[in-house]
Amino acid sequence: MDVKHLVHMANQIGEFFEAMPDRPEALEGIVNHVRKFWAPRMRDLLAHHIDEQGGEGLRPIVLEAFQSHREALA
Repeated sequence: MDVKHLVHMANQIGEFFEAMPDRPEALEGIVNHVRKFWAPRMRDLLAHHIDEQGGEGLRPIVLEAFQSHREALA
């Protein structure tokens, strides 16, 4: 799977949750969605992109969600 496609999908999820007024709840919502609906290899590929490329192209809220809830996504 192409990491650019994963970044796009993650950003769509982030865009939805970004409208929530409670930031911690929004971050948790992003993580829960990804954990429920993404295959482990997809999560691993995006985590690798964050580690190697600093999450280039990701919305700040998505990057924050992945970084602050890393264990839950492993």
